[in-house]
Amino acid sequence: MSCPREERERAEHYIIGPYGLLSENSRGRLTPEDECCIRTCFQRDIDRITHSKSFRRLKHKTQVFLQPEGDHYRTRLTHTLEVTRLARTVGRALRLNEDLCEAIALGHDLGHTPFGHSGERVLDKLSPYGFKHNEQSKRVVEFLENDGQGLNLTREVVDGILNHKVSLSPMTLEGRAVSVSDWIAYINHDIDDAVHGGLISEEDLPEEAVKVLGKTSRERINSMIFSIYRASSGKPKVEMEEEVFQATKLLREFMFEEVYFSENARREEEKATRMLTGLYEYFAQHPDKLPPFYIGIAYKSGIDQSICDYISGMSDKYAYYVYENIFIPKSWGL
Repeated sequence: MSCPREERERAEHYIIGPYGLLSENSRGRLTPEDECCIRTCFQRDIDRITHSKSFRRLKHKTQVFLQPEGDHYRTRLTHTLEVTRLARTVGRALRLNEDLCEAIALGHDLGHTPFGHSGERVLDKLSPYGFKHNEQSKRVVEFLENDGQGLNLTREVVDGILNHKVSLSPMTLEGRAVSVSDWIAYINHDIDDAVHGGLISEEDLPEEAVKVLGKTSRERINSMIFSIYRASSGKPKVEMEEEVFQATKLLREFMFEEVYFSENARREEEKATRMLTGLYEYFAQHPDKLPPFYIGIAYKSGIDQSICDYISGMSDKYAYYVYENIFIPKSWGL
């Protein structure tokens, strides 16, 4: 009697097209393990990421709006879930390995800092080694999780996490599907949040982009996904048609000018910068105040790496808590 994993792997020969990666053809893990009888290797990675502490912390990490008032703004966790759904849709349409798409998407932002890209820019400036969230995500799954043991994910998932930015080149088309889905997700949901927050209106969007993509978030996402299907189906690539790509790029440029680098965003970023800079400088001067796990990292990899690991792993709320405990005077409780 065959096990469920073997049945699934046989089914993949009919489901997955010539340019998708069969689970049985994975390059494996850095540390070899016995196969699970029920789950394929990529399904196993999905579970490991979903049950990790780093994944849970994403619910309290900023996507764009710092500590927004309201229940409907995206967090880093809801962003991750939206990327995952889009990546599975793209993967299914192009007959790729949906489980591999999902695993990469779920893990792609595990190394993101508190306060979104503001936090990333702070650590990149302060650390002599620089800081990139995609590289930190790889470090999370390879080392920081599981008390320094890492998650021991498959090589394809780790590669997709590291190379999930559109400008990079993952080894699989599934990885490419995630990078494009990440692009689609954040452009559209950030527009939605910015409109909800009163920073822009739908009428402010570039007319040239709206004509190509549509007026609503639903229309724009459909236009982008269908464009990927038309341009990539039956081909060893995952990309949009040129007209749709340029319209999407125009929307992204608009968001940088009107939202990400707006006066309101800069004002809030200054506050986050002061907070994270204060934490970084404090622990650089008082490394003994780091938690024991990070003191151990400091001995092996240096204090700057240790501080980056500690701060980047914080949620927004925990960063506030640590900063308050260090720098804000408390009453004597008399």
